[in-house]
Amino acid sequence: MTGLNFGRGGGVAEVTIDASLCNACGLCARVCKGAPLYMEGGSVRVDQSRMFGCIACGHCMTVCPNDAITVRGRDFGPEDMLALPTLAQRADYDALRNLLLARRSVREFKAHELEPALVERILDAASTAPMGVPPSEVGVLVFEGRAAVKAFRDDLLQVLVGWRKMFALPVGWAMRPFMSSADYEAMQEFVLPAIEKYVEGAREGEDWFFYDAPLALYFYASAQADMADPFISATYAMLAGQALGLGSCMLGFPGYAMKQSKALQAKYALPAHAQQGIVVIFGYPAIRHRKAVRRRFARVQVYGEATGQNTSNPQELARDQ
Repeated sequence: MTGLNFGRGGGVAEVTIDASLCNACGLCARVCKGAPLYMEGGSVRVDQSRMFGCIACGHCMTVCPNDAITVRGRDFGPEDMLALPTLAQRADYDALRNLLLARRSVREFKAHELEPALVERILDAASTAPMGVPPSEVGVLVFEGRAAVKAFRDDLLQVLVGWRKMFALPVGWAMRPFMSSADYEAMQEFVLPAIEKYVEGAREGEDWFFYDAPLALYFYASAQADMADPFISATYAMLAGQALGLGSCMLGFPGYAMKQSKALQAKYALPAHAQQGIVVIFGYPAIRHRKAVRRRFARVQVYGEATGQNTSNPQELARDQ
């Protein structure tokens, strides 16, 4: 094969092995899932025709005990290797869970803007999110400062005003045969009323779209990416903001509007056929939350021998309601 050809990455990355440093431990071949690395005759071999060839995931370099292997290409190189934080430097489970419990969706922010250094730290943390096949196909639009966020909001409102005209009765009835019952109900009972609130609020000088947040990040991905990639990156950004003392809120509406508007895609230079993304807004919270909220999954089904159940008869875990 000649490698996976995605939007930013094509072909295979170059793999070099320093025989004077390699002790043939085989760790690199074990973690190589693109499959160009393999062991033969007590030595590591490279064959880029095997399966996908080198996709530049970097796993081989991270596990090599002697720094004997080098990968270059597909927007990756040795300069991207970082020192691994020690166990003492990492958050343990309790610290992580406490951070998660403390997070709330914040829609009331203090008046002052965010320091640029905070924005950089949020983006740095979000960039560590899993990316599928390297290099990452996730992009970010950064709207820094209330003026920039408001301008983005006004662009999105123009799209939503068009939706309101399209789906309002009686024109909406004509669209009914082309929509599922659930989609039509959501449009009439949630989407249109929400649009009315957004438009009415803007007319009265209130921001019901981005809540006067001083920072908005729009995470999106190219058509070649997994559809989950921008949402995972957005989640990392949200948690980074929480760790930095900021409030945040994820908003899906902007992603729908950006996906449907060719004009906005062109204005913001999104890649052709970009997938629907998501916005996270940030700011210093104006109201202090004094308690955490326990959440529950709708349903948890466990398959496996540990439950005493066979795979055709799952155990559903009971949760106090």
